[in-house]
Amino acid sequence: MPPPTLFAPSPTPASPLAIESLRAREYPGSEIVIEQTLAPGSNYQRYIASHFSDGLKIYGLLTVPKGAKPATGWPVILFNHGYISPEQYRTTERYIAYQDAIARVGYITFKSDYRGHGSSEGTPSGHFAPGYTIDVLNAMGSLKKYPEADPNRIGMWGHSLGGEIVLRAMVISPGIKAGVSWAGTVAPPSEQLGMWGGGRGGGATSPHGAASGPSDLTRQYGTPAENPEFWASLAPTSYLADLSGPIQLHHGTADPEVPLNFSQVLFDEIDREGKAAELYTYPGDNHNLSNSFNLAMERTITFFDAYVKGD
Repeated sequence: MPPPTLFAPSPTPASPLAIESLRAREYPGSEIVIEQTLAPGSNYQRYIASHFSDGLKIYGLLTVPKGAKPATGWPVILFNHGYISPEQYRTTERYIAYQDAIARVGYITFKSDYRGHGSSEGTPSGHFAPGYTIDVLNAMGSLKKYPEADPNRIGMWGHSLGGEIVLRAMVISPGIKAGVSWAGTVAPPSEQLGMWGGGRGGGATSPHGAASGPSDLTRQYGTPAENPEFWASLAPTSYLADLSGPIQLHHGTADPEVPLNFSQVLFDEIDREGKAAELYTYPGDNHNLSNSFNLAMERTITFFDAYVKGD
């Protein structure tokens, strides 16, 4: 008789929330459709625009510089806003000064209305769940097709929850040339759960929105102490060697919502991986860097000009 055939056990498939699963997806986006023309900015046009992501129609605020388009198209900055209650979110409110500052210096910008926000279809997600990251990566895929845009000069900016999305996107997609995070929730999920709740007995108490139903996740997968491999698989900090480009971090020392050490620890970890990062702290400043906005934005623009625009 022939010897019995031995079969190796199949590896456990990665959770759809895991970085590896998100890397296995494609983010083609779709045609950018101008839904509404708004009052222009000082030297740029403003529009409500839409694209498709995961079969959902996603809206956002698009700005396009006036004037002669560069030969390869305008460089692009994708804006990832921080947590705003979906019921209160409005496309043309909040982050206007942030987006304007970068739009005025010769970039296309697009601030995504994540799924479930504004007129965007779908259900809101939050920390740890992949929905918002999928949406901004499909926005990037859509802008690569946009005739005014340079598909090879794309950067990403984010505040708070948006900074977390920047970090996650940059270890998933090689197409992001540089990223900037202001007061980002950039600590691993295990640390965020430890601070903001989400153990077996409770839901998230994060000031940045429900952390993607962490109590449901801990019931399904166990706590970080019980199942560290699962929680590490969700963390972009587990993949910092794969960052697509340099990242710049900004944080106020008196931020009452996101601890300063989130950015400090991330900077140290990126440095240990031999990747490029910059960290700026602002003594006494708050979560929105209200007292240091002009300086932080000046540094942000200088960084994007160097690594995205190529000045």
